[in-house]
Amino acid sequence: MTWNPDQYHLFKEARSAPARDLQALIPERDYRQIIDLGCGTGEQTLELAQRFGQAEVLGLDSSAEMLAKAAAHQAPSLRFQQGDIAALDGQFDLIYSNAALQWLPDHRALLAHLWGHLRVGGVLAVQVPANHDHATHRLLTETAGEFSAELGGFTRFGTAQGTSPVLTPAEYAETLDALGAANVTAISKVYPVVVGGAEGLIEWTKGTALVPYLSKLDKTDGERFLAAYLGKLKAIFPTQRVYYAFTRNLFVAEKP
Repeated sequence: MTWNPDQYHLFKEARSAPARDLQALIPERDYRQIIDLGCGTGEQTLELAQRFGQAEVLGLDSSAEMLAKAAAHQAPSLRFQQGDIAALDGQFDLIYSNAALQWLPDHRALLAHLWGHLRVGGVLAVQVPANHDHATHRLLTETAGEFSAELGGFTRFGTAQGTSPVLTPAEYAETLDALGAANVTAISKVYPVVVGGAEGLIEWTKGTALVPYLSKLDKTDGERFLAAYLGKLKAIFPTQRVYYAFTRNLFVAEKP
């Protein structure tokens, strides 16, 4: 996928609010090795490095475009690296991930994988979007179905509503408990975003949910796809002011 950091940051404040809540849930510890999975442009990674100045902090992301922006952030013992979360290696005292794990499948298996890279006494802190059943995403999947030939049959969540890998807070808590976690906190919270009509929703989704689709289409097909998607959005959101109730799941757990 080809990410556009500038498009992503059009709603920088709205996207940062869940991360602030996630960081507030992290207990104060003498962390030595910290990793930020899916660090994007690195703002959260820098905050971790500044907060835990004694730690070596690594920001990991698969996008060269995002990491090019992250490189501007400088702090002692802070570095960035291109890589795949699924191929994570090493041991860490704090594994942090803000709005990234939703791109990976099978979250029960994923949590077990991450848990294996967490040291005893360490902390896992994660935030994932949980709006896959919102009209914006359902209509996106519907549009993708109409462009099946151009997309090679690709749809992010498949054809059935609810096939997102994102679990409920209760399911995350139960999975972590089964792994032996202690002091588990798992919550769901709505972070509202007010946008200018269906066009505003297009600009929002261009930063994230639309990325895998537009990355697979040429310019002409991409424009056709956006026009079709916009038409569906306008039918559901005809007003010039749209209250987008963006739901996020946050969970933090300690490894005793």
